[in-house]
Amino acid sequence: IIEGNDMFTHVVLGANNIPEAKIFYDAVLDTIGVNAGMVKPNGDGRVIYSANGQFFVITNPVNGKEATFGNGSTIGFKAESEAQVDEFYQAAMEKGAVSETAPVKKNNGSFDLYVAHVRDLTGNKLCVSFIL
Repeated sequence: IIEGNDMFTHVVLGANNIPEAKIFYDAVLDTIGVNAGMVKPNGDGRVIYSANGQFFVITNPVNGKEATFGNGSTIGFKAESEAQVDEFYQAAMEKGAVSETAPVKKNNGSFDLYVAHVRDLTGNKLCVSFIL
């Protein structure tokens, strides 16, 4: 757990269908209080989500190749309650995600949390968690 300073400025994920990805992420990120993504004005199709000075970006890969998920990679989103974890998970399932772990209470060795894992439309692994 990092307190005081944020570790990241941004996270970027590749997607093969930006309009579908925007629908997916608008729905799931709304459950944790993040506003709908904004399409980058220069027309390159990037969708940018922002909260508390941090950015989450969905884009076609800049090398022109197909987007693929990172094997062993997970993007973690912070929830403010167990209910938000449930809502995030449910929204993801409704928008076509694949479940990796339904919401569950567990201990990660340092603290207790309520957590769920899903795969987005491109196969990226997402985690949403609330520290109990």
